[in-house]
Amino acid sequence: MSEPTDQEIVETAAEAAEGLVFARFANSAVTDLDITVGFDDGVLDVDVYLHTLEDAEADPEAVAEEAIEAAEKAVDELFA
Repeated sequence: MSEPTDQEIVETAAEAAEGLVFARFANSAVTDLDITVGFDDGVLDVDVYLHTLEDAEADPEAVAEEAIEAAEKAVDELFA
């Protein structure tokens, strides 16, 4: 089995983070979402900025942290 490419790693992380956000919030509740993923020299860097409507059903900061963790886990699974 070959190692995943940097592009595959970045895409996997971004998709996992986005998937988690939209599993927690309805699309209409998310007013701004920015997911930045970098992979350089074997180091994954994920940043999630999330802004939601004030009456959203979950805490956006907590969900952003969960999204980062989901991205990291998804990338770990690529190497398993």
